[in-house]
Amino acid sequence: MIHLKNEKQINGIRESCRLLARMFDHVIPKVQAGMSTKDIDDICFEFVRRHGGTPAWHKEDFPGTACISINNEVIHGIPSRKRHVRDGDIVSLDVGIDLHGYISDSTVSVLVGNVSEEARRLVEVAEQCLAAGIAACRAGNRISDIAHAVYDIAHSAGYGVVYEYCGHGVGLAVHEDPSVPNCPSRGRNPRIQPGMVLAIEPMINQGTGDVILADDGWTVLTADGKLSAHAEHTVAVFPDHTEVLTQR
Repeated sequence: MIHLKNEKQINGIRESCRLLARMFDHVIPKVQAGMSTKDIDDICFEFVRRHGGTPAWHKEDFPGTACISINNEVIHGIPSRKRHVRDGDIVSLDVGIDLHGYISDSTVSVLVGNVSEEARRLVEVAEQCLAAGIAACRAGNRISDIAHAVYDIAHSAGYGVVYEYCGHGVGLAVHEDPSVPNCPSRGRNPRIQPGMVLAIEPMINQGTGDVILADDGWTVLTADGKLSAHAEHTVAVFPDHTEVLTQR
């Protein structure tokens, strides 16, 4: 069931999203080679806690404030003292905040140090896919319009699009209806309506769009071991425009 949010609810979600945007402004400059992914997660947690929020992923028993995925890790990388960031890495930070019962969700792929042109281009295309998906997310369109917009840009760049995982409704829970695929599919295709709050999140792979699940039960990896980039914003749909709530 799709929950259309009222003005009060959107205002609450907006405040959570603004806090999340501020958290990214605080954390991103601190991500450096040599840090463990747990070091990064600790910075995220302290910021969220200090500003009155709680990590949204704790609602789903994820062992961290941030999903921190590096290079060929697509999503849901578990923070660890044993995993360290290296020069040239793509480090994806996927964070959600629960602020007074309102949920925000956003992802940034951070380029660390001297990255390859291949890595830089992949992240740029993922961000272009996100922008195209957001542009297609307007009242009167259908969810499939978002998928086509994302897929067309990635495909034209020669990249694979992850199809087993997708965006979703958000705001009152971490994952809500509807699903927001990044690939055209034959699944449900509801019309986009005012009051929808959606997490749009292209996951773009350097090679195949196929993925595998690691033994830890959380981390999703590219099936061919090539790089992946992830970009995400939470947006709210209004009759005459769509607002990017997590805009930094």
